[in-house]
Amino acid sequence: MPARTTNRPAARGAVRIIGGRLRRSRVPVAATPGLRPTPDRVRETLFNWLGQDLTGWRCLDLFAGSGALGLEAASRGAARVDLVERDPAALRALRQTCARLGVEGVRVHAGDALQFAAHAEPGSYDLVFVDPPYASALQREALQRAAPLLAADGLTYVEAPDAEQLTRCVDPALWQVWRRGQAGGVHHALLRKLPVD
Repeated sequence: MPARTTNRPAARGAVRIIGGRLRRSRVPVAATPGLRPTPDRVRETLFNWLGQDLTGWRCLDLFAGSGALGLEAASRGAARVDLVERDPAALRALRQTCARLGVEGVRVHAGDALQFAAHAEPGSYDLVFVDPPYASALQREALQRAAPLLAADGLTYVEAPDAEQLTRCVDPALWQVWRRGQAGGVHHALLRKLPVD
């Protein structure tokens, strides 16, 4: 009987970049409470929504964790990716991963995501990833801080543990929900920044 082929998950403690020039590169996941990298299936959906080529994009990953989202963007041609993380173990792993992969245009910032957003230059990003630890419930505040950072046609990606929290965190005065999905316990949406009157 022939062996069955299955899509096996990445080894415990690691995920893999799924597209672009760094495809199949391993990204370690630090053993940090609350750190849960965006699953492959969700990242695949997100980058299908965005298009596979992010050449020239400026991206910000506010709660970087493993860096899977930001590194996926870099792999697909983003010109600049800022990864913000405050946990020491996750930060160490991020820096080691970036050095090993030799990614250009990727900067790792140690510190609080909301403080970073408060001091970043307005209009300086095309895409912001907002995926804080679910227990923190920081999505709404992070989205409010992200809005001024985006260029006029900018996009923000957000994750939440359930549909209700995802709906509650999106201020309809700031955002249009462009795409929305669910995979297992991950509820996610891609938001367009609404024009300022």
